[in-house]
Amino acid sequence: MYPENLFYTKDHEWIKVEGEEAVIGITDFAQKQLGDIIYVDLPAVGKSLEAHQAVSSVESVKSVSDVYCPVSGEVTAVNSELAQNPDLLNKDPYGQGWIVRIKIKDKSELNKLMKASDYEKYVEGLEH
Repeated sequence: MYPENLFYTKDHEWIKVEGEEAVIGITDFAQKQLGDIIYVDLPAVGKSLEAHQAVSSVESVKSVSDVYCPVSGEVTAVNSELAQNPDLLNKDPYGQGWIVRIKIKDKSELNKLMKASDYEKYVEGLEH
């Protein structure tokens, strides 16, 4: 259910490491909890972020939620497609619904994140 090649946070973000960079988005569980997403606030390219710092916010018909950066780094790209089509987060959270790319500052921070099987168990605990 959750892609094996990603890392996950307890705040329901995913991160895909690609060399020195990483792609970040929200999980399928998160988008289902939010409901229909109507707006995504994107950061500026070049912004420096610390782990657990808000990188974006996502507005749905139910609420507004912050998206936190799983690791420290610098924003290298944003998914500008989300400005016109915020529902990509609902339709394809692990593909076209990515939010930002960052240059990772400290790869050891990845060790604090969950693998897919751990995240799946974590989510199951929240649903009961």
